[in-house]
This record gives sequence, structure tokens and C-alpha cells, in this order.
Amino acid sequence: MIKKITAVCLLSAAVVSCKKEAAVSDTKPVNDSAATTESKGDHYKPLDTACSCTNKTEDYIASLQWYRTRIEKEMAGNSPEQNDKAYEDYVKIRGKYTECLMNLHTDVLDKYVNYYNGDKDQYIFPDNVKKIASELKKAGLEFREVGEGMTEIWTTPGYYSSLFKSKVTPDYKAYISQTDKESETNYAADAGLMISWEQLGDRLMFWENFMNTYPQSKLIKTVQQDYNYYLSDYLLGMDNTPTYEREPDKGTGKLNDENRMEFNRIIKKYPNSNTAKKAKEIMILFDAQTPVDQIYERINGER
Repeated sequence: MIKKITAVCLLSAAVVSCKKEAAVSDTKPVNDSAATTESKGDHYKPLDTACSCTNKTEDYIASLQWYRTRIEKEMAGNSPEQNDKAYEDYVKIRGKYTECLMNLHTDVLDKYVNYYNGDKDQYIFPDNVKKIASELKKAGLEFREVGEGMTEIWTTPGYYSSLFKSKVTPDYKAYISQTDKESETNYAADAGLMISWEQLGDRLMFWENFMNTYPQSKLIKTVQQDYNYYLSDYLLGMDNTPTYEREPDKGTGKLNDENRMEFNRIIKKYPNSNTAKKAKEIMILFDAQTPVDQIYERINGER
């Protein structure tokens, strides 16, 4: 589940709409620990994953904590293969609750970027937003600006690695570790790449090596799809960070020097890789003055 631009869930997918900004009650919060969850007794039931405006922030957080405690107990007696499935189920549950929290706090998400004070070069949050952020943190969640004035709720980087670590199979361990690492910074925003071309090239090589190392992994389909999207961005760029300068009168384009240098770096370092092969191909196409539209059709058609 390589994050590209969007977060785990989008507001548009929410089941209900909570337009009124939801406050966090003064009820003493539940800590994310087995001891606290056990104190609730065996009769505690987590919230339904169908969103409801009657639920409060701390209700969702308590449910998230309950699921974490349960999965920690289950994994202790599971095989690595069983824990792979537990990871997938847990990600889905967190995604649904996160969706509900985003829907619950639509007003906060809409206003979040406005809390930035340019004169002080810092964010100044009202008390209610501070309380919400504090609650989210207890379940490994945080507010994340994603560009174009949008803010979402994301799982904090490193959360899944800290929970699953060596409890899953090697391919899942590598996958979780890398996706956690990639989530540390935004991949793209405002139709432009937010990481360096070299970082993108290294990501591509990680996932290409992953597919070569674990060809039978259940994650292959997901990794292949995301690798292809990364590759398209690597070769052609994005609207506001293209890899070339278009020559409108001719319909052709000229590769930017920094992208040519990056392509040559990958070719030299990983000469037998598919990524290097595609980098060579794109340079040949641009050098041959192939119309840009035709290059796009060829690259995206292969994707």
C-alpha cells in the first residue's frame, strides 16, 4: 500500500456527513495499552465501522486502541503467515475508523491550513484542535497537510513497523518497513513531486528488487501497480514538475539536465534493472525528437 498522494481514506467515501465541528469531551482518555483495555472488561464492544455523527473522537480512539490490544494478543500465538492476514485486516479497520474521524472533523480539516501564522512562522491552534490532535496521537494518528489547501488524517510514520516488526513473513516485513519510511514525507502535492528525483529512483529500485526477491508474495499485485505509477512519474514527471521542457511549436520536448543525470545514475548503478531499461528508452525517445504525446502514449500504455 504505497502512499502516493492521497491518504488511507478520502472524505468523499464517508458514509455520513458531520458538518458541525466535533468537539472532544472532557472524559478521561483511554490509554493505548492492554491493561486499560482489559479494565473495560470482556463486555466492551468497539464501535461499528459505519460512521455516525453521534460518535465522539474519543469513542473512535478507544475502539482503535481496543483493536490494537486484541491484535497484539492474537499475534503472540499466530504463525507469521497468519500475522500477514492480521496486518491486512488491521489496516482496513484503521482505514475505516480514520475515514470516520475525517468525516467527523471536516471543519477542522478545512480550516487547518489557516491556523498557520506567517509572521511567527508557526501554527497557532485553538484549544479544541489541540485536544483533537492529542486524542489522535494516542492511536498513532496525526493531521497531515497534503497540498492544495487540503489536510487529512494519516497514520503516523513507523506505527505499523512498531506493531508488526518481526511477527510477519519477510516480504511483509520489508513492505511494512518501506511504506512506513515513505510515509515520513509527502510524495507529491499541488501536482508536483515533493521528493527528489534521486529519492524516487531509489524507491523504484527498492520495489523492483522486492518483486524480484519475493515473486510469489501476495503483495506483488499491489507493489507492481504502484511501481508502475512511480515509474511513469520518474520518466515523465508531474504537471508542475515535468522531466522535460516542451517545445510547443514542434510538439517535442527536451529532457531536463537533472533528469538526464538521474537516469544515467540509475543506469550506471543498476545496469540490468527494468528501471534502467526504461530510463534508456525515454532518453532515446526524447533525443530522437519523438512527439511528446506519442511518448506519453507509449509509456502509459505499457503501464
